[in-house]
Amino acid sequence: MLIREAAADDWPRIWPFWHRIVAARETYTWDPDTSEEAARALWMAPGKRVYVAEDDTGAVVGSAFVTPNYGGPAARIANAGFMVDQERSGRGIGRALAEHLLAAAKADGYRGMVFNAVVETNPAVKLWTSLGFTILGTVPDAYEHARHGLVGLHIMYRAL
Repeated sequence: MLIREAAADDWPRIWPFWHRIVAARETYTWDPDTSEEAARALWMAPGKRVYVAEDDTGAVVGSAFVTPNYGGPAARIANAGFMVDQERSGRGIGRALAEHLLAAAKADGYRGMVFNAVVETNPAVKLWTSLGFTILGTVPDAYEHARHGLVGLHIMYRAL
């Protein structure tokens, strides 16, 4: 697997799984009816460092971004987003992207990383905790999960 910085022409290969994941209403707080244009603006926005993971055939199987979570004197705390094509889950792509992004964020001078809204039923919670993230708190019943109804959103943090 190759993890590299994304180029503008990678978006058409990210969009299909981005759309499926957000529309499923199980892990992301973005509007499930987000248009492709708006999704691209969210994921590929200026100021974000976006990465893609490619399998041995060159197919984009995942993507992630890192960006400052805050501004000004707190700009050295990162935020990140991760998506792996659901058809390729369970193959270590998310872990590889996470390890790559954590190292890249540290090299870029970030001192920590925070996730503002991790759906508590998201299987990735196990991944994040295994990588040293802690749950700082949970906003109860904040997310309308497609299968589980109202569930909480974790705020997670890890020092770099």
